[in-house]
Amino acid sequence: MPIINRVADLADEIAAWRRDFHENPELGYDVHRTAGIVADKLRAFGCDEVVEGIGQTGVVGVIKGRTNHSAKVIGLRADMDALPIEEATDLPYKSKTPGKMHACGHDGHTAMLLGAAKYLAETRNFDGTAIVIFQPAEEGGGGGDAMVKDGLMERFGIHEVYGMHNWPGVPIGHFAMRPGPTMAAADRFTIIIEGKGGHAAYPHDCIDPIVVTAHVITALQSVASRSVDPLEAVVVSVCTVRAGDTFNVIPQTATLLGTVRSLSPAIRDLAEARIRTIVENTCAMFGAKANITYNRGYPVTVNDAERVDFVASVAKDVVGESAVVTNFPPEMGAEDFSFMLEKRPGAYIFLGNGDSAGVHHPAYDFNDAATPYGVSLWAKIIETGMPAR
Repeated sequence: MPIINRVADLADEIAAWRRDFHENPELGYDVHRTAGIVADKLRAFGCDEVVEGIGQTGVVGVIKGRTNHSAKVIGLRADMDALPIEEATDLPYKSKTPGKMHACGHDGHTAMLLGAAKYLAETRNFDGTAIVIFQPAEEGGGGGDAMVKDGLMERFGIHEVYGMHNWPGVPIGHFAMRPGPTMAAADRFTIIIEGKGGHAAYPHDCIDPIVVTAHVITALQSVASRSVDPLEAVVVSVCTVRAGDTFNVIPQTATLLGTVRSLSPAIRDLAEARIRTIVENTCAMFGAKANITYNRGYPVTVNDAERVDFVASVAKDVVGESAVVTNFPPEMGAEDFSFMLEKRPGAYIFLGNGDSAGVHHPAYDFNDAATPYGVSLWAKIIETGMPAR
C-alpha cells in the first residue's frame, strides 16, 4: 500500500497547515506562534500528554498505542524555525514577514509530523509509545542540543529517534538515506590578524595585515589538499574578510570569518589543529600576530546502520524498492538532529522534494505533493517498529 488511505484523506488539511506556517515564519527560538499552534493541535488530536517549553520553545506530544506490552518508545522529530531570507516567490501563501521565510522546508516538516500525530492518535494501531518532537532553532541555534540538555530522552523514555528532511533533486515519492556519517560537523572560526598600520605610500614602515590575510587564505586551502587523506572529506571556507576603511591607509588589523565541515571526529580535530598552526606561523612569517577563536558547532550526524536497514524496509513498503536509496552520498551541510543521535540510535532520512529550488534559496518552496509519503513513512515507522498485539 504506497500511501496510507487515511493519510491521503488528510493531505489537503496538512497542506493548509503547512501554508499557514509558510505565511508566518519565525526564527530560532522565537517560534511562539508555531509552537502554540502545534501544541493546540496535538491536544485536539487527543494526545495523551502535550508538553511545551522543552529546550525553550520545543513541544513534545505523547501518543500511547492500544497496548504497551513491549514498553518501547520511538521518537519522531521535526524542526519548526525559518530563515532570515527575503522570499522571492509569487506564491499566494508567500511570507507576510519581511526578511523571514521558510526557505528550508521546516513548514513542511512540522505539518507532516502533525499529520502523523493526528493519524496515530486516531488509530493507535501499535504496541508502545510514540513521541512526536517539534524542535526550535535548527538553523544555527542548536535547538536539538537544547532539547536534549532539557532531558528530552530521559523524561520521555525514548529508545530510538528518527528525523526527516525534504531534499530537492530527489524525486517526489522517493526516500534516500545511508548508514554512518550522513551530514557534516559544522565549526566556525574568527581570525584577527594584527599588523602595523600606516600610510599606504610607506608600506615598508608597516606590517600589512591585508597581505598577510591573502597568504593565510591561500595557505588554508592546503588543509583539504595536503593535510587530509583525499578519501576523507573536509571543507575549509573563509567567507568574510574585513579590513581597512579607505584607499590610502594600511589598516592595523584584518578579520576573517569562516566555517569548517568534516565527517569524522579525527578529521575535525586535525582540521582545527592545522588551521591554528597555519595561521599562527603564516602571521609570524610576516611579523604579524594572530588571534584565533575556534567554535565547535553541530557534530556529525551519524545514522545507526541497523536503524537505517529498518527504515529502508519500511520505506520500501510505502514507495516500493526502486524508490528507496540506501547509499546516498553524505552531505557537507550540518544538522542539529546530530545531538539527538548522539544520545539515542536512529536515522536521518531524506524525502524527495522534486525539481524545486535548493534549500536556503529565496525561491524555494516545500512541495506539498511529498507530504503523503512523509506522513505515511512516519506512521509506518511507529506501526512497524512497535507492531500491534
